[in-house]
Order: sequence, then C-alpha cells, then structure tokens
Amino acid sequence: MGNCCRSRCKIDGTLKPQPCSDVIEVPSGSTHLLVHSNPNGYGYSDEGKPEILPTPRSEWDILSSPHLKPFTLHDLKKATRNFQPHNLIGEGGFGYVYKGVINDSKSFGDTIAGSRTDVAVKKLKPEGFQGHKEWLSEVNYLGQLHHPNLVKLIGYCLEGDNRLLVYEYMPNGCLEDHIFRKSAQTLPWATRIKIATGAARGLSFLHDSKQQIIYRDFKASNILLDSEFNAKLSDFGLAKAGPTGDHSHVSTQVLGTRGYAAPEYIATGRLTSRCDVYSFGVMLLELLSGRHAIDNTKSGVEHNLVEWARPYLGDRRKLFRIMDTKLEGQYPQRAAYTVAIIALQCISEAKSRPQMSEVLAALEHLPAIRHSSSPSREDKPKQNPKREVLSPAANFPLRHNHAQQKPEL
Repeated sequence: MGNCCRSRCKIDGTLKPQPCSDVIEVPSGSTHLLVHSNPNGYGYSDEGKPEILPTPRSEWDILSSPHLKPFTLHDLKKATRNFQPHNLIGEGGFGYVYKGVINDSKSFGDTIAGSRTDVAVKKLKPEGFQGHKEWLSEVNYLGQLHHPNLVKLIGYCLEGDNRLLVYEYMPNGCLEDHIFRKSAQTLPWATRIKIATGAARGLSFLHDSKQQIIYRDFKASNILLDSEFNAKLSDFGLAKAGPTGDHSHVSTQVLGTRGYAAPEYIATGRLTSRCDVYSFGVMLLELLSGRHAIDNTKSGVEHNLVEWARPYLGDRRKLFRIMDTKLEGQYPQRAAYTVAIIALQCISEAKSRPQMSEVLAALEHLPAIRHSSSPSREDKPKQNPKREVLSPAANFPLRHNHAQQKPEL
C-alpha cells in the first residue's frame, strides 16, 4: 500500500450513460487481438488457479485466515507512532493510510522472524463511506489470494469501532500520482507498459480463477507500485464473485468511480468481468494521454477522456494528438498505436470487448523498446515458437465469439 488514496463514489444509476450503440467499433481492417496468454498461475492450488473457500463465508472464517496476522490497536499505534501526522501517506473516503514499522516475532508469509518490516496501515473512518462490509470484503479476498500483482495484506485489527488493515508498503505510491502529479518525474514509455502489463496480469488472474472475481473498482489510484515499478492491485472493498452456472451477470448496486465504470453497468446494474475490461481501457487511455478519466477543468467533449480520445484511437496518423506531451515524443509509434487499438477494443460495446487474458497477451507481445532519441526506433518483436507475433498493420479479427472453433480439415 502506498501513498495514494482516492475516494470512490456511488454512481447514480439514473444518469444517462453513453448508449452502447454509439460506441465506435474497431474497423475490420484495423488491428485486433488474436494472440492468447497463458500467464503463470499463482495461488494455493497446483492447477494455476486460486483456491476459493466456499461462499458465503462467516465473519469468523474470514478473520481466521492462517495467512493473516491479527494485530491489536496498541500494536498499530506503536507501529505508526500513534498515527502521527508525519506518517500520513494517503487519505480517501474510507479514512487514512499511515506508514509504519512492525517488529515481527513470528514468520508471516515473506516476513522474517525478528525483522523490521515497513507497512502501510489503513485506518477506517467510523463515519466513512467504506463500512464494515467493504472492510470485511477486503480481508476475505486478500486473505485468500496471493499473486505478484495483488498487494499483500499482512493482517488486520478489529477492536470495538476500530477497523484497520495492514499491507505491505509500496514505496512508489500509486500510478495516479506518477501520471498526474505535476511534481512527479515523467514516466517513460517502457515503464508505462510495464505497469499496464502487470495490472493486466492481476486482473486476468482474478477473472480466470475457479470462482471468478470481478474487481469492480479498477482505476489508476488503486494500482500501487513497488520499488521497481511492478504494479499491484489494491482495495478489494467492492470486489464481487462473478456469475456461476448459467448466469451471465451479477445484479448489484451500482458502485465504483465515475469515468471508469462501464456504461452498461451504470445503466442496468448488471456486473460482468467485461466491466473491468472497460475500466482497464480507460486506464490505458490515461497512460497514453496523461489525462484524467474525468477532467473537471475542461468542458465539452474534453471533460470525458473516453469521448475525447475515441475518434483518434483507430487512426495511426491522428494518434499523436492525444499522446501525453510530457513524453516529448519518446515512444515507439507502432507500439503506441497497438496500445491505442487495445484501449479502443476495451471501451467498445460490452459483447465486443476482449477478455483480460487476450489483453494481457497483446501487451506481452508489444515490441521490445530500445531507448533512443527517435520515437520511431524500436526493436523487432521477439519471436515465440509457440505463437505468432502479429504486427499492428496486420488484419486479423477479434474473437467476438469466444467459443472455441474446430479447425477445418
């Protein structure tokens, strides 16, 4: 957990969303996703998928996780020097986040006995938007799931009205700060792609688990960065178990962050994994443009990043108009166009969006980047004997129907 926190809001389902029929689809002659990813599995099973305990689980089961350490309020006051203001590293609608240090007498996960470990302590506001239910949801999911691209929850504290969570400390804060904070050093193109790929691995892991998990609040402020800018998803307060059996969606109250929530979810309350895909596409646009999903300093079409950027994404000659000027042209044009096409597909009509595993595969196959003064210079893609790497100029269709097709003999 780093120094970036931003409050979510209840999205008014009565707002008039952008009609899905108005979404511009990728032309058949443009780049589409076809390569498939087989990401390494991480979790507690031998099959590369996380083992989810039976649901619903009681609060006692959730808090009894062997992977989490129960802390006392005294422990966390000591770790944060009684929540001193100079240790405050973030604030949101849920409360405050403090940097702290814990002295371990036992081994918990990667923590070494007797060691001093930097942690981030999230302290819930009793009157905050994020209540006990969301706090428990976070303990439930992060107490069961381990993955390099999910933030590690070390433990929790529940004493009276006090609810706290203890995470691994993420020294580089969150993606939002690095993109939008004026004092931040500009993120190089290669680092942006590294972050996007890591976040895609985290989402793909959640979507492909035995019990699918829909993140529901994917945004730049929830992507935390370690010392090497590896991305880790945080804040699982709004996460929901995906549909099971013959169900195509989960009906739920519309919650999330304005600008990131999929239009069909706002309109109907029907939640699917492709709602996360839409949010991921918005984040890609933020990485490309350096602009907020919703910019209250701008009016008209520029107020909404998706509406402003969409007309330029499928046109290689016009793409430069939305690229982040802070990059000063230091990016490979072909790779940028490929990322723009991926983003365009992610924000398309729900039924036409790719799965996160496909998005991940496309990002993993971006050409390797040679740092140079010319944005057009880039290395050739590394060839993988198991699958073909296709260039952005190739004409290959997106699998709108994800059912497996039998090969013709």
